[in-house]
Amino acid sequence: MPTKILLLLSISAFCGFAQRPPAVQSPEVHADGAVTFRLRAPAAQKVTVSIEGSKGPLAMQKDEQGVWIATSAALAPDLYGYSFEADGVHLLDPSNTVIKPNLLNLSNVVHVPGASPLPWEPTDIPHGTVHHHFYKSSIVGDNRDYYVYTPPGYDPTARTRYPVLYLLHGYSDDASGWTAVGKANLILDTLIAEKKAKPMIVVMPLGYGAPEIVQRTPTSGSPFRNPELRERNFVKFRSALIDEVIPGVERAYNVDSSRDARAIAGLSMGGAESLFTGLNRLDKFSWVSAFSSGGLGDDFAASFPQLSEAANQQLHLLWIACGTEDRLITFNRKLVDFLKSKKIRVTQIETPGMHTWMVWRRNLIAVAPLLFQPASPQN
Repeated sequence: MPTKILLLLSISAFCGFAQRPPAVQSPEVHADGAVTFRLRAPAAQKVTVSIEGSKGPLAMQKDEQGVWIATSAALAPDLYGYSFEADGVHLLDPSNTVIKPNLLNLSNVVHVPGASPLPWEPTDIPHGTVHHHFYKSSIVGDNRDYYVYTPPGYDPTARTRYPVLYLLHGYSDDASGWTAVGKANLILDTLIAEKKAKPMIVVMPLGYGAPEIVQRTPTSGSPFRNPELRERNFVKFRSALIDEVIPGVERAYNVDSSRDARAIAGLSMGGAESLFTGLNRLDKFSWVSAFSSGGLGDDFAASFPQLSEAANQQLHLLWIACGTEDRLITFNRKLVDFLKSKKIRVTQIETPGMHTWMVWRRNLIAVAPLLFQPASPQN
């Protein structure tokens, strides 16, 4: 190539590089826990940022470089999902590579640290292992996956048998939800290291018995509002869990397969699935927990047709939690009232918080130490 052309290309590349706008720092976490968010969008007319756990979006202001800026109030130490909206369009933060996975609405994550590590933050303690499994479901008719956490010191060649917690994600999450966002593996590492929870295996399956329930279209809205589809989703999920996932786990891992060593818990849709599966199959589960459960509908007698006071003889723990600012608090209170009317012993937990992972991570921290103990108190 002639020297003149090479020189022109070099000048052109240099000029293009020189004209590139400066990098945007976002998010910027301040010492007091406040967070500054920035988005370069010079042509936008209106930009907001939505922060997980906040009651509404935060308006942003544009500077002379076309960068939109907003600073939150001081946030408590935690992991927060957030996303932008520019002129009605949902946007990720191009300056942040940390993504919160979701099948319907991706968002970014910002970490607000505290003075000491939170239970889901990596520390210098023994850590378990997260395994990823794939299989073809003959019940649902698709290829699906599940994750398995084995605790520190787990040895597949040893004779030690571990109890198992089946931990379910919420609507629009995928099977990675409890590890990628909920940090369940790190939480269990911490609780086990502090001798607050028994070493256990945790299985996190894909929670859709009817995968079409999460295939939202612009015209149909949320399929989750369809009660027939929700019921099919719950019924087929229960079948896939009991007839496919549990046998697969018990073949592959050193598992105590007795019902006394098997627990089920979940959040939101997964909370409803935990109740629907656990309370209708007490021959399989003796520890049942639900966090901010929703989706069952108000006809509890139809959801639990055989539930009676006799269930107390089979349940070691029935634990139902919800945040007081959660839109599902009324449903959960009605559910607890129904269970009490059936003389079912239930532990009811209400904590501050909305329908967020900040609540559910703490729910897991609270309930995991109760599992697989000789006796668990019931209210």
